[in-house]
Amino acid sequence: MEGSSLSPTALLAIYCALVLLASLAGGWMLLPVHLTHARLQTLVSFVAGLMLGMALLHFIPHAFHQNHSVDQTMRLVLGGFLVMFFLQRFFPHHHHDVSEGAPEHGHSGGEHAHRHEVSTEHSLAAHTLAEQSASQLSWAATTIGMAFHSLLGGVALAAAVAAEAGGHTGLVGLGTALVIILHKPFDAMTVSTLMAASGCSRFSRHVLNGLFALATPLGAILFYAGASHFFGSNPAFLGGALAFCAGTFLCIACADLLPELQFHSHDRLKLSLGLAAGLGVAVLIGQLETSGHDHQHPGLSPNTAAQDDQG
Repeated sequence: MEGSSLSPTALLAIYCALVLLASLAGGWMLLPVHLTHARLQTLVSFVAGLMLGMALLHFIPHAFHQNHSVDQTMRLVLGGFLVMFFLQRFFPHHHHDVSEGAPEHGHSGGEHAHRHEVSTEHSLAAHTLAEQSASQLSWAATTIGMAFHSLLGGVALAAAVAAEAGGHTGLVGLGTALVIILHKPFDAMTVSTLMAASGCSRFSRHVLNGLFALATPLGAILFYAGASHFFGSNPAFLGGALAFCAGTFLCIACADLLPELQFHSHDRLKLSLGLAAGLGVAVLIGQLETSGHDHQHPGLSPNTAAQDDQG
């Protein structure tokens, strides 16, 4: 598949505009759209699967191709994971839930009654958790945490576009943009939900939603403008950025996926299919790229490269 004819700057601008619109839409989603708990969690599983696939199948291999060091790559992956972990610990922001859910229809007899009972019980539990979270979490602290998270997403987007422009990664920029575009509405909806629960006016929610939507484009622009001159002369710098962002993606994906093991057992098939679909998109992106990830080190034979990695 041929690479894009657009310049990296133009491509990044298009992705940033789409991310901006997606974030704004997430903040407005409370007004016209009714999302049940099951539907929202299925969407979250899909995006988390895509994020997991992009981190493991694209970011880490491309980072290694840039810096030629397994140890350095994985240290930076761990660093990115820990930065996002502590960001979530001290500025909690992953509250992808709705206050009430609708039971699924289409079943009959005892199975329908059982599923209705389970769904209703879970909806009440979700409602209680949402109310507790709204009372315990400050929307301001949550917004600050999400803003930092969004800035790092912008860095990931800019690094992916820069890597794609290097000719090695045909669709990694598109895949990263897709992850952020699909994930951003959840974060914006969280901010709006907590603000609404705190009694903030609709006007103030719209204003903050607009400012929050600018965080990812701002991170992308600042990183690309400040670091673009390093990309050509120092490939290891770009590799480091990709590895660090892979760690942040892994942490976010785990934060969204692991709670499902305990709290969403009744929707296990839907959530598993959502996860598999997200991973499938990441695999498909790899299949459509012009070249794979099995790049040779310049001037090194496979045996020499293996020895260098072990050294």
